[in-house]
Amino acid sequence: MNQEKLARAIGEALGEPFTIDNMSGIGGGCISSASRIDSGGRHYFVKFNRADLLEMFEAEAEGLATMAEAHAVRVPQPVTTGVSDGQAYLVMEYLETGGSGDMHRFGEQLAQMHRYTREQYGWHRDNTIGSTPQPNGWHNEWVRFWQEQRLGFQLDLAHRHGADSALYERGQQLKERVADFFTDYRPVASVLHGDLWSGNYAFTRDGEAVIFDPAVYFGDREADLAMTELFGGFSRSFYSGYAATWPLDPGYATRKIFYNLYHILNHYNLFGGGYASQARRMIDQLLSEVC
Repeated sequence: MNQEKLARAIGEALGEPFTIDNMSGIGGGCISSASRIDSGGRHYFVKFNRADLLEMFEAEAEGLATMAEAHAVRVPQPVTTGVSDGQAYLVMEYLETGGSGDMHRFGEQLAQMHRYTREQYGWHRDNTIGSTPQPNGWHNEWVRFWQEQRLGFQLDLAHRHGADSALYERGQQLKERVADFFTDYRPVASVLHGDLWSGNYAFTRDGEAVIFDPAVYFGDREADLAMTELFGGFSRSFYSGYAATWPLDPGYATRKIFYNLYHILNHYNLFGGGYASQARRMIDQLLSEVC
């Protein structure tokens, strides 16, 4: 990466001259590499990936900005995106994490973020969940949105990736019964992080909760809460804080399995292995609720 070109792009975004004093690699995720930029006492976080993945970074930047509009949970402020020397990049605010904080307050803040809503479900652009495409076309009906752009999309991917016909066929049966999970419940279209597992939140050294690496769209807030339960890492205090701010519908206990099926199917599509059998068990459990 040409540091002069990158510094010029950052300076243009900030509206002032910018120089890079130091740029050092840091631990990133499994999708992109990352570096920290130091400049006169200011610090920035930069992600890098292939040039053809620029749209992924552009969508991430817009997702961070959209969550920030809720004025609830802290997110890194995006600075700029672009391509240089064959690499796409995303520059954002660097936040020093590694502290501990109040999980109850974090739960309250997430509930407050979910109060930021739209009239329709979806988002103005598609993005990614991990490295999997995530279609977000606007829908008036949540059931249809989930059938077509979440469950159905992942099932079709799984079928193309070699999942057994039993999983696909049972999944199609579940797709036709989605409405049965929403007979007495119509979710509002809340802004969602979209990929809220324990690896995508942290506390700053000052104890402030921060969320990052989003897969943003507007949908049922239960989908975010369900993801927090999938792999653990969120305390009881977090859930009590959330419930005290915005109580959940009793049907959440079943629907959280329904929502997490999306992520397990996505993990199968990304990594293969035993996620297929886990998805099949979840599908069978959900069908037993409505058959």
